[in-house]
Amino acid sequence: MTTMTGFTIADLEKRIGDRASASAEQSYTRKLLDKGPVQCAKKFGEEAVEAVIAATGEDRERLIGETADVLYHLLVMLRARGITLAEVEALLETRTKKSGLEEKASRPRD
Repeated sequence: MTTMTGFTIADLEKRIGDRASASAEQSYTRKLLDKGPVQCAKKFGEEAVEAVIAATGEDRERLIGETADVLYHLLVMLRARGITLAEVEALLETRTKKSGLEEKASRPRD
C-alpha cells in the first residue's frame, strides 16, 4: 500500500535549515551540527547500518522508519559540509545521460 504525501526531501532539507538556526537546547539538528561534520557522518553511518539490518528482516514499517532516519541524517551530514540537495540532484541529472553501467565505468578508480 502506497501513501502519497506532499512532503518532499527538499522540504526536509528546508526544515533542517530552519532547525539549524535554533539553539542546541531546542533543536536536535543544531546539536548534531555543533558536533561537527565527522560526528554527523558517524551518525549517518549508524543509521545506514540500522537500515541495512532492517532491510534484511520482514518488518516493513521498521525499514520505512530507518530509511526516514537515513535521509534525515544524510541531509544533516551534507549541511555540515556545506553541500546542498540541489548540488547532489545536479550530479544525478548528469548521470542520467548515460546508462548506469556506462556511468559507473566512467568514474575514476581509487
